[in-house]
Amino acid sequence: MGIFSFFSKEKKESLNKGLFVTKQSFFSKLANAIMGKATVDDEVLENLEEILLTSDVGVDTSMKIIDRIKARVAKERKIETSKLNDILREEIAEMLVSNGMEDKADFSVPTDKKPYVIMVVGVNGVGKTTTIGKLSHQYKLANKSVVIGAADTFRAAAVDQIKIWSDRTGASLVSQGMNADPASVAFDALSSAVAKNADVVIVDTAGRLHNKVNLMNELTKIKNVMRKVVPDAPHEILLVLDASTGQNAIEQCKQFTAATDVNALALTKLDGTAKGGVVIGISDTFKIPVKYIGVGEKAEDLQVFNKHEFVDSLFKQ
Repeated sequence: MGIFSFFSKEKKESLNKGLFVTKQSFFSKLANAIMGKATVDDEVLENLEEILLTSDVGVDTSMKIIDRIKARVAKERKIETSKLNDILREEIAEMLVSNGMEDKADFSVPTDKKPYVIMVVGVNGVGKTTTIGKLSHQYKLANKSVVIGAADTFRAAAVDQIKIWSDRTGASLVSQGMNADPASVAFDALSSAVAKNADVVIVDTAGRLHNKVNLMNELTKIKNVMRKVVPDAPHEILLVLDASTGQNAIEQCKQFTAATDVNALALTKLDGTAKGGVVIGISDTFKIPVKYIGVGEKAEDLQVFNKHEFVDSLFKQ
């Protein structure tokens, strides 16, 4: 079975549409950078560096890409500008950390982890609650039973929004309302999932980032309480980031990875932003796989990230 066999036509079209603004910005700048140039020279590389930086790829990752291209130029002595797209495609694919989902069906979970426990973290406003709802929808489509724990108890809107999604997707909701103890909600959610023999538990958490020590203590407490029910929980700590914030998303990733053991990323709001390059920079900088990307408003527009498909779409004109 081919590497892209699991990608439907609709999913590819959604991805292409979602990356349209990033592609339009990137390729128009690239065309200007190589205008009148037959081969890649210092001026082209300087312009390319600026393009990568303004696409929010990030300084360190941009320099890595430029250095690799410089090494290729030095080795091959002459590289035609017409080949630059192919070279960039190869180098960017190298920068993206594999999430191990490239040859698997979408929204699958390990069969030896039941329930499969996902703790979702991220600041307010990045689309964290919406991502949980869309995840729940996708798991239900995959015939997985889902329990959602509304452990972001510091915002009434978060609990209400989660309830709307649980009603819409048919997921079971465990909630104690606003100002309840988040760890207690997580404990009840996992206990409910075990009792119901559910496939997946998704636990929301508060999106405050004003104090890293308090955040670390809170997330550690939630994890410890979870393990009283499911000893190896959480199996996935999913950090949700808003791609449209560019470098701010990288800073948030730095804060949350310092506070807890993030092992998966979800990049939301890729549609409508020219800052899609942040996916590359974050993956390369933190060596954490991007697992999901949001490329539209609909629940189906939350996609399992495939780095090969992403690069193909990014360079498809």
